[in-house]
Amino acid sequence: MYIRTVTAIMLILALSACATSPTGRSQLIFMPDDEVDAMGLQAFNNLKSEKPVSNNPQVNQFVQCVADAITAEVSGNWEVVVFEDDTLNAFALPGNKIGVHTGLVNLVDNQDQLASVIGHEVGHVLAKHSNERMSQKLGAQVGVSLIAAVAAPQTALGQTAVSLLGVGAQYGIIMPFSRLHESEADDIGVELMARAGFDPTESITLWQKMAQASQGARPPEFLSTHPSHGTRIEDLRALMPESLNLMRQAHAAGKKPRCVK
Repeated sequence: MYIRTVTAIMLILALSACATSPTGRSQLIFMPDDEVDAMGLQAFNNLKSEKPVSNNPQVNQFVQCVADAITAEVSGNWEVVVFEDDTLNAFALPGNKIGVHTGLVNLVDNQDQLASVIGHEVGHVLAKHSNERMSQKLGAQVGVSLIAAVAAPQTALGQTAVSLLGVGAQYGIIMPFSRLHESEADDIGVELMARAGFDPTESITLWQKMAQASQGARPPEFLSTHPSHGTRIEDLRALMPESLNLMRQAHAAGKKPRCVK
């Protein structure tokens, strides 16, 4: 009887968890979006209280200008914060939060290179990569019995399962993304920047600069689990014909960002 119940619950979870990413890839997602968004909001608030925020008006205006153009292509209101941090990093969290480090701002030459990074990070959020990863982690680590217990939160085991859903938020926010997710975010990000009117060819230049920066003793945190530079650049080059066409369409529609570093 127990095995039948567990099997039935697992089947319901599997059927209800089917999702499709913006690139058409099948995903296993069963975490409620509002819960994941709340986790992103909490993590972002923690960062703002723990890390120094840049008060440089020129830097903030530059980053906000690029982020506004990118997020205008998607739904929702997005909060953008520039953190005083020399590392080459940027991120976006569920709940429409974007963080950019001053180290990355100093690295880029122009608006298009920054747009390639912000578009990439927004791509992670649009594809619900955090939710997908947490769903996979929950299914892989806690086992069938604990997953089944979520359906009975009044029990001790059920309370543990529900608690794990909250504590497990850190897995979806802190753990590095997989290479599959990184490549998918590249695809989405290049399309976003091109639709916003940015030059997608600058994404190749940006990653070449990142590759050069990673030659030192400490590779940028941003690149820790990303695809190899050569693979990434080749994949981006394959996207250029369509991306350039999208940029031309954006320009024809009057989308010509003018964000000055």
